[in-house]
Amino acid sequence: MSAIYALPGNEEMADRLAWHSGLPRRVVQVHRFPDDESRVRIEPPQPRSVAVIVCTLDHPDPKLLPLTMAAATARELGASRVGLVAPYLAYMRQDTRFHEGEAVSARVFGQLLGSAFNWLITVDPHLHRYRRLGDVYPLDGYVVHAAQRLARWIAQEVPQPLLIGPDGESAQWVNAVARMLDAPCVVAAKQRYGDRDVRVTLPALDRYAGHTPVVLDDIIASGHTMIATVQCLREQPLPPPVCVGVHGIFANGALEALHAAGAARVVVSNTIASPQSQIDLSEELAQVMLERCGGHLRAPPSSPRRSPP
Repeated sequence: MSAIYALPGNEEMADRLAWHSGLPRRVVQVHRFPDDESRVRIEPPQPRSVAVIVCTLDHPDPKLLPLTMAAATARELGASRVGLVAPYLAYMRQDTRFHEGEAVSARVFGQLLGSAFNWLITVDPHLHRYRRLGDVYPLDGYVVHAAQRLARWIAQEVPQPLLIGPDGESAQWVNAVARMLDAPCVVAAKQRYGDRDVRVTLPALDRYAGHTPVVLDDIIASGHTMIATVQCLREQPLPPPVCVGVHGIFANGALEALHAAGAARVVVSNTIASPQSQIDLSEELAQVMLERCGGHLRAPPSSPRRSPP
């Protein structure tokens, strides 16, 4: 039987995947020695089974070596195929050589994971200059899209939403979710003068009086663009905005800065675990994972059942 292995810190997502799929969840132990070397130990897989390793890849550098060691060990101990469920995929932004001598990190990282795994499942990777995951990763790559879950959460939690895209890159997310909600949307114009100096402008929004602005983007990392958008919305005759993202990295105090700028709520999916992770994508991930393992969900998504752990 195939089995799910959780790298440390990924136990909650692995438990949800196990609940949806019925696959057993097994242990990966990672011990760090005083010299920062790692010892990795896994429960042996059944012969010729599929080992599914769950590891979201925010703050990826200290995770990469234990992850690849776990994959290699699963294969050595009898797994016929080793897959990776990485809800958040790092190193996607450096997808070209912006300055002479720079590493194209997306390709380097893709080659490293491609040499360790047979397939990869992730959620809405930040594809900019590449059209598809396979252009970066030399393995079978599968993408789960969060838009439907985001739309469902907004419909339940936000009265009369007005979708706001903080920049042109967010337009794809905003337009897709707005169509699902049959809600109006606006995309801001952004000018970047430096890593921390971002200027955002919005058109007049007087005609949307009574609507609640929802600032929507795929990644909340430093948060500077979203913060600038929230500050810009202060000048509009609208309630304090709700900020929604797919991936919540919240680097360098971004969450606190968003609230200080005037955000009423900040909500993200559970691709990266945090108290703000209120949008659960585990069922969609489990569906694709089971297809790779040759199985099906325990029950159709529409069937009534108790909530996952």
